[in-house]
Amino acid sequence: MEIILKEDVVNLGYKNDIVNVKSGYGRNYLIPTGKAVIASPSAKKMLAEELKQRAHKLEKIKKDAEAAAAKLEGVTLTIATKVSSTGTIFGSVGNIQIAEALTKLGHEIDRKLIVVKDAVKEVGNYKAIVKLHKEVSVEIPFEVVAE
Repeated sequence: MEIILKEDVVNLGYKNDIVNVKSGYGRNYLIPTGKAVIASPSAKKMLAEELKQRAHKLEKIKKDAEAAAAKLEGVTLTIATKVSSTGTIFGSVGNIQIAEALTKLGHEIDRKLIVVKDAVKEVGNYKAIVKLHKEVSVEIPFEVVAE
């Protein structure tokens, strides 16, 4: 089933993308929640016209994302957490803790834009990816230390 996304959906696509999904996922979740519409020929024409009119706005959004990425380049985070005697973390470090650490440094980043590939359950060095735009992402190294 071909649909047009009305907002960003994690692991599927970005706003105004035309994607193929299984019909159950589209009809039972994406369309009823307002995250997508069926990609009919008339909807595709409307999307093309809207994208043409918004091209310069999208360029500005991309430039803002690139500027934010330039500010985040070279940022290294240190996150202190409670650790057991064996070096394992009570719980895990996720995108919420990384977003809080970035906020302390003066970078307001929504936690939904931060992706941590593996579960961080031990002390050590890791990397997180901040997806600021569909074409702009920044890799931020962070270290987890004992509190």
